[in-house]
Parts: sequence; structure tokens; C-alpha cells
Amino acid sequence: MSILQEFKEFAVKGNVMDLAVGVIIGGAFGKITTSLVEDVIMPIISAIMGGKIDFTNMFVVLGNVPEGTAMTYEALKAAGVPVLAYGNFITIVINFIILAFIVFMLVKGMNKMRKQAEAEPEAPAEPSEEVLLLREISAKLSK
Repeated sequence: MSILQEFKEFAVKGNVMDLAVGVIIGGAFGKITTSLVEDVIMPIISAIMGGKIDFTNMFVVLGNVPEGTAMTYEALKAAGVPVLAYGNFITIVINFIILAFIVFMLVKGMNKMRKQAEAEPEAPAEPSEEVLLLREISAKLSK
């Protein structure tokens, strides 16, 4: 068996395809979560705090800043200045917490549906031959 044929069999198996779909959807879902944090949640927090809060511009400069370099995260990174970007870390932690909560709610919902499916009563079993025979005898006796 050639290695190409073995790879084809491996790639076509259901688990590999399920994993690939999960990774693609997970990547897209991560973008949705990032947008939720940056475009919805952070503006609300900024409004509550009374001003624009931009976590990406919360950092500590760890090196010498060349003259004429703006004191923004992007400008400092472009100039090669070492920066401890704790604000960006805060944003990523918020993204993670939201994503983890959403995944938790999805798993919780799936578990609830699975339990309901297991708890549904099964159709009554067909009566045994003895019961059918007794019913037939009973019917004949009641005539």
C-alpha cells in the first residue's frame, strides 16, 4: 500500500473531517468573539467608565525610545522597542473568558438534550406469547 493511498484513507475517515470542520468553525468563532469584545463590550465599558478605554495602549516601555517615536503600542513595536503589553493581554483574557463561557453553555445545552433523549420513555415492548395466549383465552371465555 502506497503512502499516498494510506494518507487518503486517513484523511477521508470521519474523525479527521470532523476535526477539520471544528478547527475551521473554531477559527471563525474566535473572530466573532474578538469582534464582540472589541466592538461591543469594550465600548460599553468605556461608556460606563466615562471615557474611551483602549487596553491595547496600556503598556510599559522596557527599553530606550528613539527620539521622534510616538508613544503608541504600534509605533513602539515598529521601532523595535521592547514593550510589556499587559493591555493586549487583558483583551485576550476577556476574549478567552467569553469564548469559554459560550462553549460551556453549548456543552451544557448538548448534555441537557442528551439527557432528555435518554429519559424519553421507550415504546412498550410487544407482549410475550404467553400474554397473547392468555388474552386470546380470556376473550374466548368472555363470549
